Amino acid sequence: MPHQRPLTRLDQPQLDVMVRRHEMFRNARVGGARAILAFSDLSGLSLAGRDLAHADLTGASLRGANLAGARLDCASLFAADLRQTNLENASLIKTDLRGACLRGAILIGANLFEADLRDGSLAEKDRAGNLHLIQIDGPMPAEASGADLSGADLTNARLSGAMAVHTDFTDAVMRGCKLVRATMRGANFSGSILEGADLSGADLSGACLRGAVLTGAALTMTNFDNADMEDAMTDKPVGRTVDELGRPLEELLRDHILWVGTGGAQGAALDLGGFDLRGGPSLAHACLTMLRAEGVTLYGLDLSGVQLQAAVMEQADLRSVKLTSADLRGVNLKGAKLNNADLRNANLRSLVFDEDRRMPANLSGARLRYADFRGACLRSANLTGADLSFANLTGCDLGKADLSHARLFGARVERRALMDGVNLEGVAGLKL
Repeated sequence: MPHQRPLTRLDQPQLDVMVRRHEMFRNARVGGARAILAFSDLSGLSLAGRDLAHADLTGASLRGANLAGARLDCASLFAADLRQTNLENASLIKTDLRGACLRGAILIGANLFEADLRDGSLAEKDRAGNLHLIQIDGPMPAEASGADLSGADLTNARLSGAMAVHTDFTDAVMRGCKLVRATMRGANFSGSILEGADLSGADLSGACLRGAVLTGAALTMTNFDNADMEDAMTDKPVGRTVDELGRPLEELLRDHILWVGTGGAQGAALDLGGFDLRGGPSLAHACLTMLRAEGVTLYGLDLSGVQLQAAVMEQADLRSVKLTSADLRGVNLKGAKLNNADLRNANLRSLVFDEDRRMPANLSGARLRYADFRGACLRSANLTGADLSFANLTGCDLGKADLSHARLFGARVERRALMDGVNLEGVAGLKL
């Protein structure tokens, strides 16, 4: 029979004192002490934004508590009750969450890099040295069913054997995630990146994997019965491959550069429409001015410093692409996928031909969820109907940009960035 283990109830002032001492301990200050909150009842209390890295919260009840933005790296939350807990944007790097109950928890944008979410049970020895299971007051199944992990970073996290029925993993980054024999029936993996994940023996029956990335994933004995796999990316090429170009891509690039440099008098324009360039040569810092590449697949490639002025790339797949410091003046990315793309310091202002002619960058209807635009220039860009949910627009120049009917739920936007003639008609989710 499991032993009943009562919890010690703390109020907010008592908790604040312990957390302050823990933060002093973390900063190596005199008077600091590690927070030992094992088997404590902290339900409904606030730890938002606090530093609890390396704290001991084994078996604690945090049901309904507010831990938004909290730092819990390397903390022990073994068998903790985290039902309905707000962990939005919390840092849980290498956190021990074995046996924890995350049912209904909010983990939107949380960082769970290498976190351990496998099954686990608490036990203790009696005086005779016999091991007994511990049952904490109240029912607490070890599961993450119904939790919201949309946009969370679960890179290399361990969820083998986990129960996560109807859990929301929309747009989550799950590279190298261990999901062996996990039960994830009806879970939502729309747009999630499961690159290199191990899903061997996992039950994903009825799950939604629309637009999910499964390249390099281990799928031995994985149950996909009635799963929605529409637009999911696997190791199978999307469209034509580099081998079907007829000539080496390097030669075609040289011809294209000559064509651009001579105004079309020599060389030949490059058309990569419908090609899958994964596994091809590097295009970083390449001159691809006026490239035609509708529907091209460039997922995960390094395009830092690339020149794509006036390029036509409608419906292109640029998810997780590195476009730092890229010259994208006048580019046409209408309806393109740029979720999780790195566009720091990219130039997306208008391409000026003369005083009367200029071509604004067109990102209308583009999917830019979780894209990083820090320091980028989007002056006069067309972003009508674009999905910028959870995008980072800190330090971004949005002067005279058209954001009408765009989605900005959870996006980081500075008030000053919206002062210079920005069109915000019908914009959804804007929060400064």
